[in-house]
Amino acid sequence: MPGRRRKKKRGVSDWRARYESSRMSPEEAAHHIKRGDRIFIGTGCGEPQALVQAMMESKSGIEDAELYHFLSLGTTTYAEPRFSSVFRHNSFFLGPGDREAVWEGRADYIPIMFSDIPKLFRQGRLPLDVALIQVSPPDEHGFCTYGIAVDIVKSAAETAGLVIAQVNPRMPRALGDSFIHITDIDLIVEHDEPILEYTYPEANEVQLKVARNVAKLVQNGDTLEVGIGTIPNAVLAQLKDRLDLGIHTEVFSDGMIDLIEAGAVTCNKKTIHPGKIIASFCMGTRRLYDYIDNNPFFEFHPIEYCNTPLVIAQNERLAAINVALEVDLTGQVNADSLGYQFYSGIGGQADFIRAATMAKLGKPIIALPSTTSDGKKSRIVPRLSEGAGVVTTRGDVHYVVTEYGIAYLHGKNIRERAMALISVAHPDHRQELLDFAKAKKYVYMDQVLPPASGVIYPEEFETRFRSKDGDDVFIRPLRITDETFVRDMFYDLSERSVYLRFFAPMKAMPHEKAQHMVSLDYQEKMAIGAFIGEEPSWKMVGLSQYLLDRKSNFAEAAVMVMDNWQNKGLGTFLFNYLVRVARARGIEGFTAEVLYENRGMLRILQKSGFHLGTRYEEGVYVIDIHFNQPDETRRPAGAPAKPAAPG
Repeated sequence: MPGRRRKKKRGVSDWRARYESSRMSPEEAAHHIKRGDRIFIGTGCGEPQALVQAMMESKSGIEDAELYHFLSLGTTTYAEPRFSSVFRHNSFFLGPGDREAVWEGRADYIPIMFSDIPKLFRQGRLPLDVALIQVSPPDEHGFCTYGIAVDIVKSAAETAGLVIAQVNPRMPRALGDSFIHITDIDLIVEHDEPILEYTYPEANEVQLKVARNVAKLVQNGDTLEVGIGTIPNAVLAQLKDRLDLGIHTEVFSDGMIDLIEAGAVTCNKKTIHPGKIIASFCMGTRRLYDYIDNNPFFEFHPIEYCNTPLVIAQNERLAAINVALEVDLTGQVNADSLGYQFYSGIGGQADFIRAATMAKLGKPIIALPSTTSDGKKSRIVPRLSEGAGVVTTRGDVHYVVTEYGIAYLHGKNIRERAMALISVAHPDHRQELLDFAKAKKYVYMDQVLPPASGVIYPEEFETRFRSKDGDDVFIRPLRITDETFVRDMFYDLSERSVYLRFFAPMKAMPHEKAQHMVSLDYQEKMAIGAFIGEEPSWKMVGLSQYLLDRKSNFAEAAVMVMDNWQNKGLGTFLFNYLVRVARARGIEGFTAEVLYENRGMLRILQKSGFHLGTRYEEGVYVIDIHFNQPDETRRPAGAPAKPAAPG
């Protein structure tokens, strides 16, 4: 019962005698477990299998005992119906072995932030009678380590009335705040058995696309947290070309080794614990366990330190990568339940997402496929399923990533959030989501989607441009969510630039006009934007567009550049790049209407190298640009072109 823990005296000289006197078989150790005990079982792959098995087979009359653990990966025999009168199973995070037991009411789930669990033990709100743990063999000073699972195991061992440790020579010696002295262990069971191993399923094509999109957000020098799941694990494989990545995460797997050996992870740029990988537990194969054994590059810390947002947020460039089951149109994230059925748990997602929100240059990232595995249901949903829980709130969510792109939500209003999420939903479900958003007055009632339901954002047309002044510009096709960029650019243009582009002194760019500039099918209607700065603080400084006439297979084209970016080569680049995109789409040429005063655009067309069919009508040049007819007046390659001016 609670309170049977005695104070221990640590003596370096007598620890070996203590070790010998405390040794016993798993069966003998199990006899010390009493009816009604609250029993803690070590985490994940660190589960002491021999002790658990002995407890299950014990003849000592264990009854009505309570079991507690975080993420069991063992056989979880204790969750089977035949043991329902012997053990009541309590899980802080559901796995495949106990999920069904919770659904059937034979076990319980405790929703709690991972970092808060030790408080339950230390403050006596969940007093533990027995802790079944697994440790590495003692060193010459009598210190064992918790090996691959420090997390809540350390706090459980430090507060339980009786600590029974399985000493396994196959448990790696993990460094950090991960030690327990032999004199702090009551019963010792020497048992050599393979440590549980875990490998993530191979990522499918959709999951790989999600992972690639997430990887776009990770920059050189970032510190990563990678949550549990196939997608976060797949992200690691996309980062081998990065430099000086750091790691501060609750858990990691074999993929971390590949990233280290590729030279991507050095931890040199971290602002807390530089030069060290910080984690609380790991799940992987023997390769991983051998790699971390006595390796000073790794430090394992208890979860109340590793997962505390105030600690994590000291990593100024923290990218926290976690997964979800569904996200609603306002940005609420459900990551632990399928409606009323609990599926996993809060775990460390709330800890790390909050920390990334607090960090100076943090990136809280939620990743998920756009649909369920059968493709029938959207995971971007009008509202969360009835009974579903919110793990990440609207206030904490920043990036939501699917295979269709990246939605940035932080600081956005409900209309902007809804449109951003609809834009990364599966195309088959976008109209349904938009209809709901209109019904709830989340968006404009005249809001449109791209013309074709199957439109896919053409990522292959993303590129970069360096100006004559050395400025770096990101070039990409526009999205339905770029309406604000179009409006902001319009209002920053001089009256002359507006007149030259629109042939009239336009005073406003309201929603009903701007949305049609970003509602694209990327085939007949295309727009390419030029952006400076870093997402989400981009500023658009240039725009090129075309609208195709299918009958003639010629497209009407236009280019617009901010006044302070003119004469830097950007306009020429945008036009030539638009030509490249159009030719890739099989378009034969452009038609452009250019005012006589617009000498800059005329020069761009003259330098294009294509045959120009020109006519002059009331102050406007109407120019046909034939892609397959080169300008015969051009000089040899490398010489400056000086074709005759249109007229």
